[in-house]
Amino acid sequence: MELRSTITCPACGRASVEIMPTDACQYVYDCRHCGARLTPKKGECCVYCSYGSVPCPPVQQERQERAEL
Repeated sequence: MELRSTITCPACGRASVEIMPTDACQYVYDCRHCGARLTPKKGECCVYCSYGSVPCPPVQQERQERAEL
């Protein structure tokens, strides 16, 4: 499971590498560069699934479980 994801801010376009929590989805993220407050896009569970290079650990786990079936 990958725990690092690069979040790209839709407001300023800059990216930051972040370590994702393994026990919960993250619903709010404040851009380190411009201060924009990011929330998930409609239909997404967290900011990593919406703006990250890697989806959150719960989604990764779900995909892995489906692939094993």
